[in-house]
Amino acid sequence: MSEAIESTLIKVPYESLKRRARERKKSIDELKETLKQLKSAAKPSAARDVISKELEECWRQLHRLKRKLDDASVTERDDAQRCRARLDYLQALGRPARDAHIDWNRHRIDRILVDYMLRFGYLDAAAKLVKHGSLANLTDLHVFEGAQKVLASLARHECAEALEWCNHNSARLRKARSRLEFELRVQEFVELVRSGNMTGAITHARLHLAPWAGQYPEELQRAAALLAFKADTSCGPYAALLVQHRWLDLIELFKAELFRLHSLPPTSLLEIHLQAGLSALKTPKSMSDGCGTRDPLHLPTYRQLAENLPFAKHVHSKLICALTGEVMSEHNPPMALPNGYVYSEAGLKAMAAVNEGIVTCPTTGASYQVPDLRRVYIM
Repeated sequence: MSEAIESTLIKVPYESLKRRARERKKSIDELKETLKQLKSAAKPSAARDVISKELEECWRQLHRLKRKLDDASVTERDDAQRCRARLDYLQALGRPARDAHIDWNRHRIDRILVDYMLRFGYLDAAAKLVKHGSLANLTDLHVFEGAQKVLASLARHECAEALEWCNHNSARLRKARSRLEFELRVQEFVELVRSGNMTGAITHARLHLAPWAGQYPEELQRAAALLAFKADTSCGPYAALLVQHRWLDLIELFKAELFRLHSLPPTSLLEIHLQAGLSALKTPKSMSDGCGTRDPLHLPTYRQLAENLPFAKHVHSKLICALTGEVMSEHNPPMALPNGYVYSEAGLKAMAAVNEGIVTCPTTGASYQVPDLRRVYIM
């Protein structure tokens, strides 16, 4: 499982490097076409003013391509540096020495915490931890810093920045069949209807919603029908379009597309590690109302994380004393009180030693003499 979790450490910069290589090839192909146009523009038979215009256009295209290639070179260099740093880190990590697991895991824990903070908007705290732990090349801070402007604009109920991001990544979003741009256009339409600008809403629908009719016909019809309702309508399907919670849904949808485009897992590494640990602890008893306070799963937050996880598979069952938290075995056998509750012999003897031979059931409060206890044998 650790290999699967750590694979994202390499996959993110590697996939980015592959994308930049494809973009560079595309830019070089454009450059070849521009050079062909430049060659054709140099024909002696062409008029001087025509040649001059074509040369100016070719110059602009060459300048634009040079800027794109320069930007691609910088990004490729950064991605290659991250790949090298992460490979060196994994190679040097090796296996932990005996009794050195905490120090061995320190960098990993810091990376997990940075990933969690970045996903939930704590960029300043994440940046400080990155600086303190020298994790610049081992984390994806640059991905979230670039997306912060979009998230901030969506939080302000504005779509412009998100639409610009969609335009910049249009080819990849189309290939992934993303519905982010469509949902953003629908939200713009909804806001026009909410403000009472029906003319603007109709114009917007013709320009920006009609092209999506083939992909999302039902959603488009429902949005268009909103023109017949007021902003305070209580009609279910149309009222759902007007709720403010849709902005939060857009933020989550943008995050999902951001993670997918950058090969990041949809769930934070912290949640993945917690779920792995909770799955090893989860038993029917731990999910019941009688779960002891020593069990981490008695906490509602952990129970929510473990709700859809499988139960742990224990080939050999263990009896744990509710008094001492120790395992009951042949050396510390279980002892039954007359009321049916069972605790370890060591725990009951320790209680009797300080209570003049009296043991009190912590569950019911009933008190008994030591001779009343009976040993339990498990077949």
